[in-house]
Amino acid sequence: MDKKLDLLRLKRHEAMQGGGPVRIESQHKKGKLTARERLHFLLDEGSFQEIGMLVTHRSIDFGMEKEKYPGDGVVTGYGTINGRLTYVFSQDFTVFGGSLSETHAEKICKIMDLALKNGAPLIGLNDSGGARIQEGVVSLGGYADIFYRNTMASGVIPQISAIMGPCAGGAVYSPAITDFILMVEHTSYMFVTGPNVVKTVTHEVVTSEELGGANTHASKSGVTHFACANEIAAIQHIKSLLSYMPQNCEDKAPAAPYENGDELRPELNTILPSIASQPYDIREVIDHIIDKASFLEVHKDFAENIVVGFARLAGRSIGIVANQPAFLAGVLDIHSSTKAARFVRFCDSFNIPLLVFEDVPGFLPGTDQEWNAIITNGAKLLYAFCEATVPRVTVITRKAYGGAYDVMNSKHIGADMNFAWPSAEIAVMGAKGAAEIIFKREITKAEDHEAKWLEMEQLYSDTFANPYRAAERGFIDEVIEPAETRIKLIQAFKMLENKVVNNPRKKHGNIPL
Repeated sequence: MDKKLDLLRLKRHEAMQGGGPVRIESQHKKGKLTARERLHFLLDEGSFQEIGMLVTHRSIDFGMEKEKYPGDGVVTGYGTINGRLTYVFSQDFTVFGGSLSETHAEKICKIMDLALKNGAPLIGLNDSGGARIQEGVVSLGGYADIFYRNTMASGVIPQISAIMGPCAGGAVYSPAITDFILMVEHTSYMFVTGPNVVKTVTHEVVTSEELGGANTHASKSGVTHFACANEIAAIQHIKSLLSYMPQNCEDKAPAAPYENGDELRPELNTILPSIASQPYDIREVIDHIIDKASFLEVHKDFAENIVVGFARLAGRSIGIVANQPAFLAGVLDIHSSTKAARFVRFCDSFNIPLLVFEDVPGFLPGTDQEWNAIITNGAKLLYAFCEATVPRVTVITRKAYGGAYDVMNSKHIGADMNFAWPSAEIAVMGAKGAAEIIFKREITKAEDHEAKWLEMEQLYSDTFANPYRAAERGFIDEVIEPAETRIKLIQAFKMLENKVVNNPRKKHGNIPL
């Protein structure tokens, strides 16, 4: 028995070495952790249970049978994060560049199946050169097996992808299907085709960082939700993200312990500029209303005219969608609509109540927007709110104009509670433009056109650019003092915590993609 135990210990030791000391040192020189080091920092101390440690590839072509490493380039298993069961896989770049083989894929699929059966989050730490070329189509088939499971798990368990190194070609589609993507600045990148192919086909000269680095995808494409300074920061972000999510779609959103205190926020009564056309940062409003320092913003550098993220309100996890007057006046456009729509659908999938702060002058006009389908993309946000069955509360702080008023979680599309501050302006359009249309004849006939225009503008503003017409109709449930907002929201979400919606029976809707 001693010899057998010695053999087992030897094999375990070999597996722990990955691609060997030289390759591990090379990984460290790039500023990157190894696959096992990443899991050490991600999971609770001593909780990791590895599955498939001794798996090796089956390839016999191109001399591959002579080079085998236990684990075959990916560490898989389960453990806990802050006491919660979580399934993980961590690709090992020191073994064949983390390339995906048939057995490598099988290990990942086994973990995904277990996560789905047991209703627990799945976290993938990606660091791979792509499909293992020596294996041909079986490695491609392995990717497709993973994609299929990503799709089956979507909306059932939270899925988080951290890009810790290269992620190219077919490898990018698994993270793209998952709920959140994190990238590490300067050491990770994602693209379907690399700089060399781009140069050959389009004659563009671009670096990997410019083409698919963390900052590129965080600000230009919106592919990644978080660009992190280093791998430890990325791992901490994953832990923070998980703290706002339930284990699966059957669980309620988590709640932290909370003791009620003085919930009035008098500073909110003076937080808006005195002139309605002046911008302000909606994050300041959010910070005054939510639990202290609880806001975790998502997609911070992408489509900055809308702000989305997680927060806590009286300990309860909520999702926030807010127009940002400090950027493009808070208009809705293609990117902001898709950014918010995806976030809304995630929250609805996992029973996270939605809080909307509305200050929107409308949709962004222009040929660029129209030719790139602002109609279809704007409809995505409308669709996402309409189908959401979680508790939904809206606070209109200032502007709510035109079709954007409807889209931003209005009463008409199923919002449960709609509040407005006295500063709210709910109208088809701004008073200046409306006066020009409605009172065109009066303005033209007047001796002083400018004075008459201002007079008519004021008349329209007094009549429509306020919250009271909407309140009279019941479209606004209550006009509140800004200082009361936190109190009203805590009470509203508590009242709605057992909300049930029975939608029409169907296979699934057809969101305007």
